[in-house]
Amino acid sequence: MGSDLIRMTGMISGMDTESIIKAYTSKTEARLKKARNSKTLNTWTQDAWKDMNSKIYSFYSKTLSTNRFSSAYKKMKTTTSNSALTVTAGENAATGVQTAEIKSAAAAAYLTGSKVKTTDGEDLKNSDTLSKLGITEETTLTLTKGDGSTKEISISGETKMSDFVSALKDAGLNANFDESNQRLFISAKSTGTDSDFSFSTDNSGNAGLKALASMGIATESNYNAYAKSHTVSETVDDGEGGTTTVTREMTKEEAKAAFGGNTASKIDGSNAKLILNGAEFESQSNTFSINGSTYTINHVPTDPEEKISINTTTDYDGVYDVVKSMLKEFNSLINEMTKSYNADSAKGYDPLTDEQKDAMSDKEVEEWEKKIKDSLLRNDENLSGVIQALTEATSGGIEVNGKKMYLSDFGISTQDYFSADKNERNALHIDGDPDDEVSAGNTDKLKAMIASDPEAVTSFFQQLAGKMYNNLYSKMGTSSLSSIYKVYNDKQLKEESTSWDSKILELEDKITAIEDKWYSRFSKMESKLAKMQKNQTAVSGFFG
Repeated sequence: MGSDLIRMTGMISGMDTESIIKAYTSKTEARLKKARNSKTLNTWTQDAWKDMNSKIYSFYSKTLSTNRFSSAYKKMKTTTSNSALTVTAGENAATGVQTAEIKSAAAAAYLTGSKVKTTDGEDLKNSDTLSKLGITEETTLTLTKGDGSTKEISISGETKMSDFVSALKDAGLNANFDESNQRLFISAKSTGTDSDFSFSTDNSGNAGLKALASMGIATESNYNAYAKSHTVSETVDDGEGGTTTVTREMTKEEAKAAFGGNTASKIDGSNAKLILNGAEFESQSNTFSINGSTYTINHVPTDPEEKISINTTTDYDGVYDVVKSMLKEFNSLINEMTKSYNADSAKGYDPLTDEQKDAMSDKEVEEWEKKIKDSLLRNDENLSGVIQALTEATSGGIEVNGKKMYLSDFGISTQDYFSADKNERNALHIDGDPDDEVSAGNTDKLKAMIASDPEAVTSFFQQLAGKMYNNLYSKMGTSSLSSIYKVYNDKQLKEESTSWDSKILELEDKITAIEDKWYSRFSKMESKLAKMQKNQTAVSGFFG
């Protein structure tokens, strides 16, 4: 509200123009306050429904969507005769005993460099260049992975050790130069032959192997490859009292001696091998996925020929937990909805104005607004419909193997009406559930049923989840008032919000117009009075 008009008060007339104009706008001000309150209540109602709808939709789209299929109740547990092998049964796992043998565990390739020696006898730092190791020529090293991929790394005397380590990391390896031990430590990031690695050089010259040897990462295979591509000449007895010169292939030991004898320790990457029921399986890691189950090798047994027995049975506790978890979520949701529906009236409580808030403490404001917000879904028809949709599903019978069964057949029921809190009368309690003080002392029928007839339990509860799922879906269809997957009239509330915005703007403009009208009139009156007063003063002055 407001105007650019200069508003004059009753300076000449002495009239309280502010109060007079306030009286003219009072009715419209009251209508504006009511509109603003309605807008605030609309916003709060939308927030309350968004929060409630989110919980309803989560129950519908996650728990019920999953539990309406029998696969949700296919819980298996597996034990092994040796901790070397762990098995997690999948839903397709067959009950019974299997036999396994662990032939090998997967290992990551690991290279421990030999201790480096600098030309000046000082320790090498990561920040030092490789020239301190006697490397002067520019050389290209080829890094080859077990999967056949290669990466060329160029070094020279100007390359810092830290740069070389970074290049190894960029190539997908773990690498570090340990200054305290003066060694390079290089390893693959994962197990298996595909992640194995090796360094090679062009063996036509000495620079490549010299670089590897100087950095302490030349391996037995590097020396062997160099020896095979080089020959040596030596003088031998010709058998006739004379000598002759012969040429032969260099030995690996001679190659090592030629480059200082520094040799890295290398452990090759290897795969895991498992024999299951006579069939052999191989994996890059120590985990195998076989027929939906997961087999994990923890270590190789002391006796590699040991036959490990694997016993798979139905996990009765796992099935029980599925049912208990679903009913726990159901109880939480149904209790919250019932509490909101039965909430006390907030009659006489309106949203506070800024002036009212300033006169109250923060706690008082919070309690006042909580009283209103808690009552927003009181007696709401949409909420009642959702509650009914769920309770109809849980109270009705379900046919299992030609027999009508109810939750009570599994030891599940609501509390006695007069004993239960009014907001918890729809909650379900499992007999024998140690976490439920209402039914903990009763005989546990559900666990007994799972042990004696797990198929009947699965059939009943998947159908129950399906009924609740379908009943909720019937409340979530799109219409002129609501959007898809909304159980409340979200479209209607948004339209009402827009309507209140327009109404508020209209009333604000109306108040401004009334104020401008009367301020203009009073301003003109004040101007005329001022002129009259001036003329009167002039006449009085004339007559002295």
